Amino acid sequence: METPLCRMRSYSYTSRSLKTTAEQLYIQMKDLERFSGGKAEFSPSTPPPQVQLITISEETAGQRIDNFLLRICKGVPKSHLYRVLRSGEVRVNKGRIDQTYRLKDGDVVRIPPIRVAEKTTPTAPGAEFTILLEDAHLLVIDKPAGVAVHGGSGISYGVIEQLRASRPDAKFLELVHRLDRETSGILVLAKKRSALTNLHEQIRSGEIDKRYKVLVHGDWKNQKQHIKLPLYKYTTADGERRVRVQAEGGQASHTVFNLLKKYPDYALLEAELKTGRTHQIRVHLSASGFAIAGDDKYGDFALNRALLKADATRGALKRMFLHAWQITFIHPESGKPLTLKAALPPECERFLGTLE
Repeated sequence: METPLCRMRSYSYTSRSLKTTAEQLYIQMKDLERFSGGKAEFSPSTPPPQVQLITISEETAGQRIDNFLLRICKGVPKSHLYRVLRSGEVRVNKGRIDQTYRLKDGDVVRIPPIRVAEKTTPTAPGAEFTILLEDAHLLVIDKPAGVAVHGGSGISYGVIEQLRASRPDAKFLELVHRLDRETSGILVLAKKRSALTNLHEQIRSGEIDKRYKVLVHGDWKNQKQHIKLPLYKYTTADGERRVRVQAEGGQASHTVFNLLKKYPDYALLEAELKTGRTHQIRVHLSASGFAIAGDDKYGDFALNRALLKADATRGALKRMFLHAWQITFIHPESGKPLTLKAALPPECERFLGTLE
């Protein structure tokens, strides 16, 4: 039996032609037979297929129509959604639009019946994290190491899915930026689209100041060190995303490192991001001859294995020592500067204590 998978987040939008809660949660597809290769069957609880008219709220305004459809039609193949857009079946204010159209407050979006075959979708368990700040516009948490910020690439769910599951009444919750799975520390989420748009603009203009604490192996010399190396993203043969220093096709990247404390064979640094490239701190340090302790992608693999067990000179370290400890930005509502800090996790503090 076919069951609808394109679920509507009815709390984020208002609907004018829906009669039941169930109808607000589902979009059916009138060409089911062609798309799924079978005949549509409906259970008594399944609402009949019908066109949906969605009135866009202030929170959704500014989003592209294709991204809007991808967000609310979970489980529908992207290629099919773009076919529906090109066909003109999706309309805004009764007129045809292309995939780049940006929605406006009060727009009425016509969505044709869309329905796909049932798939088993893993449900993220609800979870809460240490909250550094929460108001009507923002949620800032202290993410632990080992937790992905979102699902994908073999990961069923991450922070954003878990937070949404634990906050089912939240009208809007989106990541403002990302952290590597192995990195701990400050992660900013927006609770309003206006806040998300504002903070993204601050990121693009370089107004946000992000600082990390990182422990490297080696004899670090300079109190302050600028590293400017172009970074190129590529995918390995097994599909893993990686980054390397490469002039051709690489993006200009700049990190400022400040020496916080020297230890025998190690140095604790503060990394200040001037650009925000994928794996920037990790690759800049690796390319400069300083492996991050515990980095399993760009670090010293023999050192990482040794660090798993304590020895006579130090304790054990079973994670990458990279922590987003401070961020400064302009609050999207008040317009005032805001600085937030997250202390080093206990396991990192303990390891540093063994190096004294």
